[in-house]
Amino acid sequence: MHFVDRSGVRIAYRKAGSGPSVLLTHGYGASSHMFDSNAAAFADLRTVIAWDVRGHGATDYPVDPAQYTRKASIDDMVAILDDAGADDAVVGGHSLGGYLSLLFAQEHPERTDALVLIGTGPGFRKPEGREAWNRMCDRYAASLTKHGLAGLPGSAELTADVHRDASGLIHAARGILRQDDSRVIDSLPDIDVPALVVVGDDDEVFMPGSVYMAERLPNAELVVIPGAGHAPNLTHAEEFEAAVRSFLVNRT
Repeated sequence: MHFVDRSGVRIAYRKAGSGPSVLLTHGYGASSHMFDSNAAAFADLRTVIAWDVRGHGATDYPVDPAQYTRKASIDDMVAILDDAGADDAVVGGHSLGGYLSLLFAQEHPERTDALVLIGTGPGFRKPEGREAWNRMCDRYAASLTKHGLAGLPGSAELTADVHRDASGLIHAARGILRQDDSRVIDSLPDIDVPALVVVGDDDEVFMPGSVYMAERLPNAELVVIPGAGHAPNLTHAEEFEAAVRSFLVNRT
């Protein structure tokens, strides 16, 4: 495990393989562990960097809620690439991590070679969509406050024992996970790097957003994995890795 200091907050990341870099960001409530087996599958092609978002895994859990923002997350990603000696990377992520990857590509196009978007969406253009999403964030925070790590939602990528406690997840739900504007969805036509959009055909929540992204991103390919749900990289690793490996080979 590697660590980079961000004004007193230690950000943890894992690195494997060699060659041009891939930066992977997990979804809410997960950690870099969710990419362990995938990293091994791509290590002969790329240096695979997977990191823990603030309040998750081995990264610090600041007590100040103001430390949990999307801006801080994007700046963390820049700092990790700098620390790893990577000028740019294929930037990818699952769920929240995919949303952050799109935001990273919008803010740092010069450091984004391509995108891999897994079981994710671009946010909401209409305020009522964001309001419904934010009510879900509040429910997550309330459940974790009441039940601790036992309040994590059920999904293949969520493992309570990778987190020290629930405090960081509560702050992340109320900060990083919330959506306050439509800047990401509005920016899709301007993100012209190659993009691979991967979604399980049973992922009812994120299928519409995945199709929408594939249609709006100028240079995107959509891969739908039969029988997979929200975390196809875990439940259908062979199919997922074949699709991503082909994409990476074409970027090499």
